Amino acid sequence: MMSCAPARERRRVTEATLFAATFSGVPSTLHALVVGGGVRAAGLYVRDATRAAGTLLPPGRPGLGRGAIVHLGVSAICGEGLARTLPRRRSVAWGAAAGLGIGVVNIGLIGRLFPAIRALPMIPQLADHVAYGALFAVVADRGGG
Repeated sequence: MMSCAPARERRRVTEATLFAATFSGVPSTLHALVVGGGVRAAGLYVRDATRAAGTLLPPGRPGLGRGAIVHLGVSAICGEGLARTLPRRRSVAWGAAAGLGIGVVNIGLIGRLFPAIRALPMIPQLADHVAYGALFAVVADRGGG
């Protein structure tokens, strides 16, 4: 009979979720910086991506505040899912893989129904999701606990 690993501490899950939500956009931002030609392009990309997330809330209008709310809400849901399902062993690798799966659903399936999200480059967005899962695992399981 297998025993379940002890639950992750609530404080660590919250820290991991906030950290991952804050820094998981680095891959797509770096992509915009390099491909877009500089800091201005990266800033515009971050603005546009955040506004695009706002279209997920009815009535579907883009907005920075709405986008930030959606991003935090989706991050919280994903963090809870990862906290409950990620194995303790090799959690960063599993987190990255889970992040890719989450990205396929979020960007590839749900997001494709929304023109503002569909307009974003898919590969950098998927990279952000991979980063989310890996960063979540790093913080949630740091120090072995």
